[in-house]
Amino acid sequence: MAASNLKVPPLESGDRLTRQEFEHRYHAMPNTKKAELIEGVVYIASPLRFKSHGKPHGNLIIWLGTYKVSTPGVELGDNSTVRLDLDNEVQPDVVLLIDEQLGGQTRITEDDYIEGAPELIAEVAASSAANDLYDKKRVYRRNGVKEYIVWQVFDNKLDWFVLENGDYITLNPDTNGIIKSRTFPGLWLELSALLTGEMTQVLAVLQQGVASEAHQLFIQQISTHS
Repeated sequence: MAASNLKVPPLESGDRLTRQEFEHRYHAMPNTKKAELIEGVVYIASPLRFKSHGKPHGNLIIWLGTYKVSTPGVELGDNSTVRLDLDNEVQPDVVLLIDEQLGGQTRITEDDYIEGAPELIAEVAASSAANDLYDKKRVYRRNGVKEYIVWQVFDNKLDWFVLENGDYITLNPDTNGIIKSRTFPGLWLELSALLTGEMTQVLAVLQQGVASEAHQLFIQQISTHS
């Protein structure tokens, strides 16, 4: 096996590959932690810093993970590979999806990858110049990711996009400063609290969301899906 792997060219950022060849090279490089194929081009992630990525990533996991625990039939993934189409295989920071058996739009393949567009994807980006807001956003829109969150840490800004009539529009906070998901009823976010790291307040507002009638109806809806 080792001799065989030596014959496989390494993945390098900027390579233009098919998804099949991308996976072949990725599997031959077990020490590579994160690589993505976006519009047929390879992107390999640099080492990630704590304050600008690890910490906000962790806070997204806390928020979305708490919603997942409160919502049977919803699944959460951290840095899971997603096969979208022949030119795009991504590894989002966080995915939130509805179980396929309960009406979700993804499936888990025999080799344990996500195939199809997760209902919600969240990414931590350094700034508004990041690829997450350009090529990757177009890929997610085209493939039908219903909601897309991009946290631009250096700009202290978070954009929450929702798919409407084939395009992304921005979900804005209500008069109380809370953004409410359209796809996942009860998934509420007090934006200012997240941006300032006040996770106790973030979770308090989320608990209001999961206690709402809309969230209870959502649970009933997906649990009775045939």
